Amino acid sequence: MPSHTFSILSAIADPKVFGRHFTAESWKPWLAFLAVLFGLPMTPDQAAVFRKCTGRTDTPTDPFNEAWLICGRRSGKSFVLATVAVFLACFRDFRPFLQAGERGTVMIVAADRKQARTIFRYVVGLLEATPMLAALIQRKTLDSIDLSNGITIEIHTASYKTTRGYTIVAALLDEIAFWDAEDSANPDGEVINAVRAGMATIDGAVMMVASSPFAKAGELHQAFKRYHAENGAPVLVWRAPTWIMNPTLPRTGPFLTRAFERDPSRAAAEYCAEFRENEEAYVTRTSLDDVTDRSVRSRPPNLSLRYAAFTDMAGGSGKDSATLAIAHMEGNRAVLDVVLERRPRFDPEAVAAEFAETTKTFGINEVTGDAWAGEWPRRAFAANGVHYRVFYLSKSAIYAALIPAINSQRVLLLDDDRLLSQLSGLQRRVTAGGRETIDHGPRAHDDVANAAAGALVAVLRGTRRPFVVAPPRLLDLSGEAIDDA
Repeated sequence: MPSHTFSILSAIADPKVFGRHFTAESWKPWLAFLAVLFGLPMTPDQAAVFRKCTGRTDTPTDPFNEAWLICGRRSGKSFVLATVAVFLACFRDFRPFLQAGERGTVMIVAADRKQARTIFRYVVGLLEATPMLAALIQRKTLDSIDLSNGITIEIHTASYKTTRGYTIVAALLDEIAFWDAEDSANPDGEVINAVRAGMATIDGAVMMVASSPFAKAGELHQAFKRYHAENGAPVLVWRAPTWIMNPTLPRTGPFLTRAFERDPSRAAAEYCAEFRENEEAYVTRTSLDDVTDRSVRSRPPNLSLRYAAFTDMAGGSGKDSATLAIAHMEGNRAVLDVVLERRPRFDPEAVAAEFAETTKTFGINEVTGDAWAGEWPRRAFAANGVHYRVFYLSKSAIYAALIPAINSQRVLLLDDDRLLSQLSGLQRRVTAGGRETIDHGPRAHDDVANAAAGALVAVLRGTRRPFVVAPPRLLDLSGEAIDDA
């Protein structure tokens, strides 16, 4: 590899290059990372940051051609990746390794083009803010920049098919823990293999992979397990919470405090850079106890309130129950009023009629649910004067929306054993592609939990007021109508 007297830290210290962008003291942890990445001497303070973030006790002196950044959100990693890309593209001479007419590529890879453009915009900004670098630009499009030194900086999506065939001088892989399963069962591995092949003939090529973590699966977690805290490892793995790399976001500040109150498991991954368990409990029983109205099994209708009804219907002959829940808002808290469950075997037409009459007692003639059984729920409820509307969130998304409200005590549940048991039995599962699903465990059920969560999320999300029955009909315990007068 050719020697370089002008280092990336020199460029950052020079106000005519990157200096104006790194004046804040908060960038110091990133200078430690860059010193390690490029094999530059470290100060004692930088060495301390290196040991904290890598778990290593050695002192590397050679540059790394592969680095994995496992850092919390808002830590500044995208801007640092862009800075490395511009430095390599403009200050490192790759022409000895390129054939006549061949261009070297600085490849920015993300789950989609929109996400990749975050780094690309930083790249454009760094180039255009510095006259000596701006002079290198020959051609610029929405997705690429051609430089006069034979280097192209361009955006790619996370597909091994579209990243093959390039001569790669640098690759920046952004948020790899959240790439979707696009082309294979292990798309992140396929893309990395394609990138490494493209770098094979380039001395001094660098691959940087940056992401906040998610599941204990995929290439990000494999790199962490293999190289983190390993002295002498040829691959640099740098793991740090947000507040280490970005001290302007303090650990005890209101932003992080609210994030941990809303969803501790997700916040630990996003800001503490902790990998999540592939399966974990949806909510603790203690959290449920804190939002349960003890000894209250149901609440009577109050026609001055606005209610939302949610149903999870079933066919009556299988193992699933048909359920209905009704909720309303009191201030900023969603209050559960009614949960009904009809276990199999039952007549689904009769249950639909019963649920329709119950919603009418609360002054509403609309119920939401999923797309189960196609048109049948619509017809069954319509026959009883109630409009059935398919809810816009999936069951898993409903549960995901409810958990912050539980943790921040913005819901009030009924003291219903089936409801509390099913909620506490839900499991959160995460995949290597960053997808989270929430559902019941094997041989378990969540019909009651699904209806209650749907009703609560509906009122928390501020759905439009349901159609009102005029005049409202109240029913006595026998099901007979009571004269409203």
